[in-house]
Formats: sequence, structure tokens, C-alpha cells
Amino acid sequence: SAASYTDSSDDETSPRDKQQKNSKGNSDFCIKNIKQADFGRREIEIAEQEMPALMALRKRAQGEKPLAGAKIVGCTHITAQTAVLMETLAALGAQCRWAACNIYSTQNEVAAALAEGGFAVFAWKGESEDDFWWCIDRCVNVEGWQPNMILDDGGDLTHWIYKKYPNMFKKIKGIVEESVTGVHRLYQLSKAGKLCVPAMNVNDSVTKQKFDNLYCCRESILDGLKRTTDVMFGGKQVVVCGYGEVGKGCSAALKAMGSIVYVTEIDPICALQACMDGFRLVKLNEVIRQVDIVITCTGNKNVVVREYLDRMKNGCIVCNMGHSNTEIDVASLRTPELTWERVRSQVDHVIWPDGKRIVLLAEGRLLNLSCSTVPTFVLSITATTQALALIELYNAPEGRYKQDVYLLPKKMDEYVASLHLPTFDAHLTELTDEQAKYLGLNKNGPFKPNYYR
Repeated sequence: SAASYTDSSDDETSPRDKQQKNSKGNSDFCIKNIKQADFGRREIEIAEQEMPALMALRKRAQGEKPLAGAKIVGCTHITAQTAVLMETLAALGAQCRWAACNIYSTQNEVAAALAEGGFAVFAWKGESEDDFWWCIDRCVNVEGWQPNMILDDGGDLTHWIYKKYPNMFKKIKGIVEESVTGVHRLYQLSKAGKLCVPAMNVNDSVTKQKFDNLYCCRESILDGLKRTTDVMFGGKQVVVCGYGEVGKGCSAALKAMGSIVYVTEIDPICALQACMDGFRLVKLNEVIRQVDIVITCTGNKNVVVREYLDRMKNGCIVCNMGHSNTEIDVASLRTPELTWERVRSQVDHVIWPDGKRIVLLAEGRLLNLSCSTVPTFVLSITATTQALALIELYNAPEGRYKQDVYLLPKKMDEYVASLHLPTFDAHLTELTDEQAKYLGLNKNGPFKPNYYR
């Protein structure tokens, strides 16, 4: 929404220093400006049009409330799409408290609409690092309210509870995590024997990986680059670091626009896929002097180090499509000999002593959510998967899930996909009894074995 990045409020007061109340006199929230609530409500209504499965879940919930008694603390991007998820969870019976998992991605007007609707939301666009942890703490540390479910994106909320309030895990039934980075952290905890509740890895659900990571990035990479730099893609030389689902989406979009795309990869299987898709597989240092755009999609750290930044050509655009801001070594650029110039919101020129400049987007943070928006329909698929994972963990009988990391059952993945088909007026073929027997399948699924990717 344009309002999110041309926020005309010149009010520089920190939201933490303001006393705000919604129309019902409730002040259990901290956002930029409650007056934007009506505008945010319209944003949420637009998103609802493109999130059919969540709306279908709400209809079903009018009878039963599968999340009655659930107290969910959430840390995700706070956008119109997440708002539809939060309001769906509330319709399913849950109480929610929410913080942002990224300091730039919050849509202030949406946060206002949520606060007006009675949600305890602590988030605004352009938080400082200190604000970020303060907001998470305000969600968790509340008198008379204790969470029993966690919905996390990136693992920061889970990390904070482990660090500050480990006793809370006695009441928590489970964690649902949706990012590569956060899932990686959960597996590390599990390996070290420190994971004390079951966790659901939504990131590796087919309905997240194959859709959110691939199709979403395929559409939003162009949007983020175009809005920030007005760059022409035809004929540009681009290097995409990492050829996982995100890298595949970015590379496909840029190739379709006529860019010359190079790919870097550590995994021979992904590397072979890149070659088969017609991309040149290179090491970063082989092309760093000639490329016009560098995009990181690895989930790793220090992929683009200072030495590479020094060797880039004048005007090179540098950005990150991975969850964390660790891929580009931005800290190495904050030195006295380099000059930083803010050109636009989320666009910096970093200028070397000889006059060479690079264009750094969102200070190395997630490009599409910091600088543009992402296609709502794809987020509907992910959000429905998250909602079902919460319902599954919350209602699971004692002992079904141990203190480990689990994938959502394939049957649920298929259910999420089926809820989205009516939008396209798509008609599924049904197996005959004979065909089902021949394939050894149940007519209603699951249609693939668990190991199928």
C-alpha cells in the first residue's frame, strides 16, 4: 500500500512515548498512529478478496471454535495479509498478541486497524533494534496473560522466550515456524536437546516452499527493484546467489525480462538445476566486476563481503531476498572513508573515496517486504497452512507430538491447496475405484508419499 512507504506523518515522536487509545478506550497496543485505522481496514478488506481459504475457514468456524482457549503470541510481518490471518485465528476462538519480525515491513495503517479491532499489536515501520526487542517483550511479558502457542517467522520470538522467560514453555503446547532461518534455529535446539515443546516446520510444507518461496519471489523481486531504483531489466547482468526456491523464482523473472542471469550455488543438485534452466553457474568473484545487480537468496551469512563490495562497478545495485540481513556484510560499509547518502526510503548510495557508488536496498534486509508488497494470494496459501498447523498442535492429544520438529501431514497440504482451487474455477479429476486400487491410493488422498518433493 502506497501509504506504507510514503508515510506523510512528519511526527517523529516514538510510538513508545505516545499515549494512544482505540475508540473503545483500550490502550494495550503500541503503533504509529491509531487515526489511520479506517484506511488500514480498507487495506485488510482488499486482502480478504485474495485470501479465499482463510475466509472459508472462518465460515466453518461459526459452528465449532477449534482454537477456543488458545492464547497465541505471534511475531510475523504485520501487513494486510497477516491481519486477515490474525482475524481468522480470533474467529476460530484464539486470543492473540502480536509483534513484527522485521523493522521495515509493518504497514502502519494495518497495525492501526488491528489495534482498533482490539488486538494487542506492538509494531511500526522503521523500529530501531531496541524497539524491536521491546515490542516482542511487551507481547510476552503481560500480567495475567500467558501464551500457550507461538507463531513465529524467523525465530526471534522463540529465542526471546528461551532467553528471558524459559518457564513459559511449561504452558506452551507448541511452536509454528514459517521461515528457513527460524526452522534452522529449531533444528539446532532439537539437536542440542534444548527444544522443550513440539514445533511445526511450516516452511518445508509443500504449500509454503513451492508457492511462497517460488511464485511469490518470482513476482515480487521485479516489484521491489523497480519501485526503489526504476531500473530497466533488459540486457542487465545479474548474479543471483543461491538457487533454492527463492533463487529459482528471482532468476526466472529476471530472465523473462531479458536480463543476463548468473547463478552461484554450493549444492551440486541445485547447481545442475540452474544449468538445465539455462543459467551460467559461476563463483561470485568471477563476475563481481561486471554485474549490474547482485541478489542474495541463500539464508547464509557473509555471502557478499567487503572485498566484493569494493570490486563492484559504479552503480551496482545490491539487495537481499533471504529472511535475515546477514547475507550482505553491511556493517563493513559503515566506516569513515565511505559516505552514505539516503536517496529514497530504503535506498542508500554508498560512495567510495574515488566517487564509485553502489546502490544498497533496505540496508540488506528483505527486499520484497521492505520495499514493495507481495502477492496476497500466495500468502493466503502460507497463512492457511499456518492456521491449520496451529489447530493441529493445539488440539493434539497428549503424547502425539514429542519435543521435536514436525512437518504438517501431507493430507493437510492437499487440503490447503484444494481450498484455493475454486478461485480459478478449477475442476479436480476424481479417481475411479479401479484407478485408486491400481495406484494403491485412497480416493480422497493423500495422493503422494511423505518423501515426495
